[in-house]
Amino acid sequence: MSCDPVAACREAERSPPPSLAALVLNADFRPLSYFPLSLWPWQDAVKAVFLGRVSVVSEYDRVIHSPRQEIRLPSVIALKDYVPVARRPAFTRYNVFLRDQFRCQYCGARFSSHDLTFDHVIPRSRGGLTGWSNVVAACAPCNMRKANRTPEEAAMPLIRAPLVPSSWQLQEYGRIFPPNHLHESWRDYLYWDSELDRT
Repeated sequence: MSCDPVAACREAERSPPPSLAALVLNADFRPLSYFPLSLWPWQDAVKAVFLGRVSVVSEYDRVIHSPRQEIRLPSVIALKDYVPVARRPAFTRYNVFLRDQFRCQYCGARFSSHDLTFDHVIPRSRGGLTGWSNVVAACAPCNMRKANRTPEEAAMPLIRAPLVPSSWQLQEYGRIFPPNHLHESWRDYLYWDSELDRT
């Protein structure tokens, strides 16, 4: 029996389930992304199921109702068409932090993304470019101490020279930093280095 996905979502929104996102896998059953973890809001997942763009791999216990049928919310979905992973990752602040594993590249301490800045190794005022090979993660105190100097001038050697990472490297780094909560149904499709939260 067919069902209108828009109607289904409207019906479900009358009593929205809390944070029931679906883990999105590529057609090879690997997550599209580890960091940030590839998740779709339940509304998008339901629509994608009805449009035939994904296959349901696992479901939550939560059920919603459309005018014509009952629908179990998907917890894991897989794309039917494979999406190639970009060979060269986008240069973003978050990806810089991920490449540097959330460590200040001057003092070596690890911080949350909210407590990190990014620093131009060669300052912009001195011709330094904004790109993979000249930007590193830095904590605010180190960034201020280095100021408008090179690491050599500031006597603050880099822990690791900034390089362009591959998408594969960023995915591997992303596996080290699981989010605070992972649903049990995602366990077989994620290979975190730390134990999953069972709550």
